[in-house]
Amino acid sequence: MKVLVIGSGGREHALTWKLACSGKVKKIFIAPGNPGTGELGENIPIEALDFSALVKFAREEGIDLTIVGPEEPLVKGIVDRFQEEGLRIFGPNQEAARLEGSKVYAKWFMKKYRIPTAEYEVFEDAEEAIEYIKGKELPLVIKAEGLAAGKGVIVARTLEEAVDGVNSILVDKVYGSAGIRIVVEEFLAGEEATILAFTDGKTIVHMLASQDHKQVYEKDQGPNTGGMGAYAPAPLVDEALMERVYREILLPTLRGLQGEGIDYRGVLYCGLMIKDGVPKVLEYNVRFGDPEAQVILPLLKTDLVEIAEAVIEGRLEKQQIEWHDKKALCVVMASGGYPGEYVAGKEISGLDKASSLPDIQVFQAGTKREGDRLLTAGGRVLAVTATGDTFKEVIEKAYEAVDQIYFPDFHVRRDIGWKIFKDQEV
Repeated sequence: MKVLVIGSGGREHALTWKLACSGKVKKIFIAPGNPGTGELGENIPIEALDFSALVKFAREEGIDLTIVGPEEPLVKGIVDRFQEEGLRIFGPNQEAARLEGSKVYAKWFMKKYRIPTAEYEVFEDAEEAIEYIKGKELPLVIKAEGLAAGKGVIVARTLEEAVDGVNSILVDKVYGSAGIRIVVEEFLAGEEATILAFTDGKTIVHMLASQDHKQVYEKDQGPNTGGMGAYAPAPLVDEALMERVYREILLPTLRGLQGEGIDYRGVLYCGLMIKDGVPKVLEYNVRFGDPEAQVILPLLKTDLVEIAEAVIEGRLEKQQIEWHDKKALCVVMASGGYPGEYVAGKEISGLDKASSLPDIQVFQAGTKREGDRLLTAGGRVLAVTATGDTFKEVIEKAYEAVDQIYFPDFHVRRDIGWKIFKDQEV
């Protein structure tokens, strides 16, 4: 079987690595890929949004299965294009991808189908939004409607922060067309967790729970990023809570999609806030998270190709999905200055030494190769993942590997996994 992976980040490196473990896969192509994916398959110089070139390549190369990593191609309809050409592709179609593409639509959907979430209002006009905020209790959460690479969310704890947030999105257009409208919603206290699920439109099967670390600094301080690290399975989500998530969120979401006439096939991501055992949805995504994929996929025992085929063919109900009884933790190494301005093109050393350590996978994200040199080429540069029997073990392993790697002005959070030890037995 020939497989094509769309994307170029750490998530796509993790997907490529997992597919390379499959006995069904003969050759993997990655478009456009990165130096890490190029060690496992063949990188193709086609951008993820160049649908015509991707379809042409898939047809000419005889690709049997395409897996889409990032959200933007999904939101812009890559699945529809491939399906029109009779090509097998794993991921939701454009209509289904609105759950991530429009936060306004997602909130409307949750309200209609009574899926627990924060109360909210939608605004296009900055002055109207500010007047509304003046009458509400702080903190509040302000979200750009569209795709903003995980950064279009502002938690405003003061009126000044709220006004600045509204103006930055609606007036200054810091997120461009993604900020034509904003959602202003109540702040939900508690602890975040991510539940990913496979669905074929008829059946929905949850994966292991994970927890991401979105803020750039220790103890969840500073601005949001695309994610500075993650771990799985999240001790916060025990069996009883997972059952509640399935009953109150996953199943109602699936039934709501069916009610809208949407045939959703792929991965559904539910970002949750949990307080006193009660889960509420913060956001939907329509693909594997990043860096959640870097801890979920190493724990997946079942062949990913088998699952993808079951999803595409509408027979997920009969597909067994098994997990390794292990822990996984990922630490992101970022360019200094991220998620703001940073300088790329810095040489990375020590990667081979780190990768040779037991139970370590280093997934490349923002990297490029020039001759024999590996250079930084993005905000999030590497995702260092460790697996083991306990969280203490994987934390030690991950940071031991991180300490083998160097590039000038790199930044890591040194507290990935800190919430595990607050009140959990690990």
